[in-house]
Amino acid sequence: MGSPVNPAADATVPLPRLLLVLVPAMLLIPITSDMVSLVLPSIADQFAASTAQVAWLVTGFLLACAVGIPIYGRMADRYGLRLLFTAALAAFAAGSLICAVAPNLVLLVLGRILTGAGGAAIPVLVIVAAVRLLPREKSAIGVGFIAAAGGAGTALGPAIGGGLGQALGWRALFWIMTIAAVLLIPAIRRVLTDPPTRRGGRLDVLGGTLLGASAGLVLFGITQAEGTRGFTGSASWGPLLAGLLAGGLVAWRTRTAAQPFVPPSLFAHRGYLAAVSVIFLAMMVNLTALVLLPLLLIEVNGLTPAQGSLVMIPGGIALAVLSPLVGRLGARGVNGGAVALVGLAVIAISMLVLSTIAGASPVLAGLAILTLGAGFALVVTPVTSAVSQLLPPAHIGTGVGIFQGAQFLGAGAGPALFGVVLSVRQSGASEAVNPLDTGLAAAYSDTFLVLALVGVPAMGAALRLRTVLAARTQQRPEPSAADV
Repeated sequence: MGSPVNPAADATVPLPRLLLVLVPAMLLIPITSDMVSLVLPSIADQFAASTAQVAWLVTGFLLACAVGIPIYGRMADRYGLRLLFTAALAAFAAGSLICAVAPNLVLLVLGRILTGAGGAAIPVLVIVAAVRLLPREKSAIGVGFIAAAGGAGTALGPAIGGGLGQALGWRALFWIMTIAAVLLIPAIRRVLTDPPTRRGGRLDVLGGTLLGASAGLVLFGITQAEGTRGFTGSASWGPLLAGLLAGGLVAWRTRTAAQPFVPPSLFAHRGYLAAVSVIFLAMMVNLTALVLLPLLLIEVNGLTPAQGSLVMIPGGIALAVLSPLVGRLGARGVNGGAVALVGLAVIAISMLVLSTIAGASPVLAGLAILTLGAGFALVVTPVTSAVSQLLPPAHIGTGVGIFQGAQFLGAGAGPALFGVVLSVRQSGASEAVNPLDTGLAAAYSDTFLVLALVGVPAMGAALRLRTVLAARTQQRPEPSAADV
């Protein structure tokens, strides 16, 4: 008598024990990513640096994550979780320590890059650990709690940066992250086990390098477009073209290498490609709204940065509360594509509301962000769980790495792309396209309206995912009497 067990795991770990280490680890990344945004002016003043120069504290971290996430995913298919987690947290702690004591901006940026290089592993490894070390019926619940941690960290990052950064100074933020990572290392090593991994064959270093370069160059080109207010300058289109070329070389390498970095079956898997499309587009909308709304509240409503960050907290709370509940739906066999479709509709509605009330009451904006967080919870948890169900055990690490890389790329590209859209509309918009707009912030209204339209292709991908998951359920044999 028993329940189906994840075939990738040799031994399971109790859910509460595993979450006690995975949830804090997951919290580190969004907090570390977002906590510096409100202390950049203080750092610029201390080092007599320009806005463009201190922006590298954000860009460097993002680029390191974009390059590292898919590489760590592939490594998770070959090496033990305990080893990879230890190395990643050690690099994260070392980078944070360098940032805490950095005497100049150059060393501070290098510290952030090292922090991102270590932190890139964590979003991948926490998902792989939940899939490998939990029984299948509990892995969806575990993924839900991990998604909740990511959402809570996204909401807490600016609040921690603004509050503690103002009270204790910006260096204290990096000291806190250093201590947290150091304390997590022995806890991770005590809890995680090392199930059998695929150690045979050679690692395709060239394919991994091309994949990381493609993601990093595309993200860099997009962030440069934001800085120069468009894509016409060579600082933007040069890296973009190089990134697309590297992506083409990844496809070539996948077809020609004996053991390619990216298994060709991933490109042929309709359900997996649909899940990657859904998470990329949903994350693009989610993070763009979380970045642009505080700017709107500061520029139009006259709030301080700390007050603007507080308006974002309801969305993080909604995501943190709902994600575990949505995970339980997946554990009960509810079609994840159908749940994601509902979530994308909720996200689109929240963007339409923001387009309509742009510049109006911050309370209404907070309610719209709460709705956004709820909608995103209905997307990220079931889609992540679907990826773990669709992929064969041997490709879980690689597949999750690329999936998380798409999520991260959407998070990095969205604010940059729509920052350009906002800038263009601010220079030419007198009236908003939305006929119900309040008329207080036409450029923001139009930007949120375009974000709502992004939901259309995302919903098309969710429909495709729902179809694939439904077909998979119908093909699955009924449980025998011994399993009941």
